[in-house]
Amino acid sequence: MTTFIEEVIANLQEKGLDLSELKFILPSKRAGTFLKHQLSRTTKQNMFAPEILSIEDFVENISGLKTVSNTELLFQFYNTYITLNTDGSPDSFEVFSKWAQILLQDFNEIDRYLIPQQKIFEYLAAIQETNHWSVAEDKTEFIIKYLAFWNKLHVYYTHFTKTLLENNLGYQGLVYRQAHTKVGEYTQQNKIQHVFLGFNALNTAEESIIQHILEHTDALIYWDIDKTFYENPVHDAGLFTRQHAKKWKYFNTHPFNWISDNYKNEKSIQVIGVPKNIGQSKYIGNILKELGKTKNTLEHTAIVLGNEDLLLPVLNSIPSEVKALNVTMGFPLKSIPLASLFESLFKLHKNNPKSFYYKDVISIVSHQFVRPLFIQDKEDFATALIETIQTNNIVFLTCQHLVELCEPFKDVLELLFKAWDNNATKALSQSKSLIFALKEYLNISKDENILSLEYTYRFYELFNELERLNTTYNFFQNISALHQVYQELLSSETLDFQGEPLQGLQIMGMLESRVLDFETVIISSVNEGILPAGKSNNSFIPLDVKLENNLPTFKEKDAVYTYHFYRLLQRAKNVYIIYNTEADVLKGGEKSRFITQLELEKIHEPTQIMATPTVHLVENELKTVPKSALVMERLKQIGKNGFSPSSLTNYMRNPMDFYLQKVLKIQEYDEVEETVAANTLGTVVHNTLEDFYQPLIGEQLTEAHIKEMRAKISATVLHHFEDTYKKGDIKTGKNLISFEIAKRYVSNFIDLELKEIKAGRIIKIIAIEADFERIEINIPELDFPVTIGGKVDRVDEYDGVTRIIDYKTGKVSQSQVEIINWEDLTTDYDKYSKPFQILCYAFMMLSDGTLKFPLEAGIISFKNLNGGFLKFTKKDKSGNGATKITAINEETIQLFEEQLKVLILDIFNPELNFEEKEVSH
Repeated sequence: MTTFIEEVIANLQEKGLDLSELKFILPSKRAGTFLKHQLSRTTKQNMFAPEILSIEDFVENISGLKTVSNTELLFQFYNTYITLNTDGSPDSFEVFSKWAQILLQDFNEIDRYLIPQQKIFEYLAAIQETNHWSVAEDKTEFIIKYLAFWNKLHVYYTHFTKTLLENNLGYQGLVYRQAHTKVGEYTQQNKIQHVFLGFNALNTAEESIIQHILEHTDALIYWDIDKTFYENPVHDAGLFTRQHAKKWKYFNTHPFNWISDNYKNEKSIQVIGVPKNIGQSKYIGNILKELGKTKNTLEHTAIVLGNEDLLLPVLNSIPSEVKALNVTMGFPLKSIPLASLFESLFKLHKNNPKSFYYKDVISIVSHQFVRPLFIQDKEDFATALIETIQTNNIVFLTCQHLVELCEPFKDVLELLFKAWDNNATKALSQSKSLIFALKEYLNISKDENILSLEYTYRFYELFNELERLNTTYNFFQNISALHQVYQELLSSETLDFQGEPLQGLQIMGMLESRVLDFETVIISSVNEGILPAGKSNNSFIPLDVKLENNLPTFKEKDAVYTYHFYRLLQRAKNVYIIYNTEADVLKGGEKSRFITQLELEKIHEPTQIMATPTVHLVENELKTVPKSALVMERLKQIGKNGFSPSSLTNYMRNPMDFYLQKVLKIQEYDEVEETVAANTLGTVVHNTLEDFYQPLIGEQLTEAHIKEMRAKISATVLHHFEDTYKKGDIKTGKNLISFEIAKRYVSNFIDLELKEIKAGRIIKIIAIEADFERIEINIPELDFPVTIGGKVDRVDEYDGVTRIIDYKTGKVSQSQVEIINWEDLTTDYDKYSKPFQILCYAFMMLSDGTLKFPLEAGIISFKNLNGGFLKFTKKDKSGNGATKITAINEETIQLFEEQLKVLILDIFNPELNFEEKEVSH
């Protein structure tokens, strides 16, 4: 394959020109690098390298102006705006920057296409006047201001451009307009021969400059257009070259170089539909792997990313066999980890909060760049701080509070959390101090942190630029405005990849492929909205006005993409066109029209492939854990220390949960309770009732006792909330509701007690929160002790009948404490866990000798207080007419003990594995 650049050099040599005496102008700097490389390979003798410039640099040289960044332009323009708006109240910089960006783009277009400025601005103002014409004489204040804005556009433009020109500065359009006026002077002073190559779409200023140089000097111009596109009057790939050939006077007397005929040569074109962006990246990796098997080198292979966001996934998908690689695009600074840290800090301080939400604090403290700053003597204080926040349910924290919790790291905490006070200067100062702190830490192991140090240096540069803008212009009225400019600077910054630019596989964006040719081309994201970009109306100039003034519209922009797409295919032998099969409104739509066009042309027959990743069906297998000798030893230890009724019901529910929690001692992750959890509410109610009834053990309950309790409800519930919920806030929101619910539960319960007393019932308190440890279970089959223990909420005597009571803050109905067959007691958690628990309490108290028969056991449900005391009941059958026995006697306990033994023997059976059950969590 002979590339376009090789053809141009060969032609220049045929003409007998001294290449070192030429000045080459190309569409991009990247193309210039390839040209320089090709020159070194082509020439047989040593020579001075010719001057090679991109069109932007060339035009800038002619104009004598320096192109300034978009951000700097915005500040300069705001200067103009406030200077000319002395009578009214001008927009803040933050509001201004939202519409000014669009207006600056329009200024740029008007200048690049050499449109008479006053004419177009007056035209735009007249349109708005017409749009807001009304029979009513008086216009509203809003419309008056709106029309005044349009009438001032020319004034803004004139003042703004005058200020820039006085300082020898300019935006791209102004540079081009200035170069257009100075090109005659340039040609008189520069007699060197110019060679323009690889151009396609040119703005009016570029056309004028190039034509002037061609007509007044011995300059040469080389186009790269294929006969197939040039001769087809409706093919957009040849739209601009056809116009140039027809309209430029130069071509009346000079040949139009070149119309090549490479596109019809035999090519292998594969059109591959792949779902999602990551799928495309992985597929590119597979293509490279296959190419690596047939080719020793990928030097003539390029990956052209239609969507440049695919850079990272593509880099991660490149096979290890690919050794030589060059990325022309640069790594976006916004994608590096340090960017997420500063984004979190801006989010934290943006609204100048009095306190910080704990999740935001934890996110910053645990950030990969910040966490190492909290290490002292190999101890991680960040973890300790996070655990303190979680344990104490601290939902909101101040900087002072954080310092109190982690005093040794006061300096670091103040760098991160000291208030910015909505002051840009303070924010920039603290951010730079943080960068210095990070640098100091990273310098300890400099060799290991080279990349991280590069990150911090680039962010130091970025904040330096923000500081310069703030000092020079002082337009940052708040953190929000600073954040906006920070994001704009960040999005435009990249980290350059190190590598040999001319060797191995090339990864580039579509615009960087201009003038370059490759044998194998892989193009990704060939979807509508990406290739081509489609309609976007980011302009104050209406479509009809653009058409009237020959400004580019979406039609011309689509033609630019069409040219780039087909030019990549022109000389290529192997082409892989990849598109996303999953249409995404935000990131690209259906398969691109370019693919459909390829199919309809019938010049080549693209192979259609629908690629889908191999998805292995992962069956959700329930886990099984055998009982090893070590596990059996641990179980014996648990048995000796005592099973609790809840641990046994946990085994009934899911043996795997029992294994994890009891055998392995793995506890659930302790998160901050932002809202009071059900178990916390239950604990508060239990502890409140314990406080009320503990002093009454051995006494008969009276109305006076109830009256005394009622007076203490609010204070006692509050005390236990503070004790259980730690530093969680219960003064507002859902937590306040939970606090009121807890008070209501206690109040309703003692009202129920009062009702019973008034009805003449005699209630005597026997025990409150009775704690039983190591009540031995007699199991002859086991040669080691097994015990059971636990706390009984309450034992009382009700009209002479002893009752064992378990409090439940959830809803329980009578049917949930009933059983029919004893054999089912340990098999169904949902149905029988509650009767099992209360019978465990009865068994413990009777085995301990604390209680005598007869007795009753049951539950008081705070969500079902109308149900009263829900007694354990043995039924002889289900349905109506069943005989119900509520009294617990010796036979009841004996039958229960048999089932308890069955369950424990299951637990200690070495042949019976811990098998996971499907349970709903």
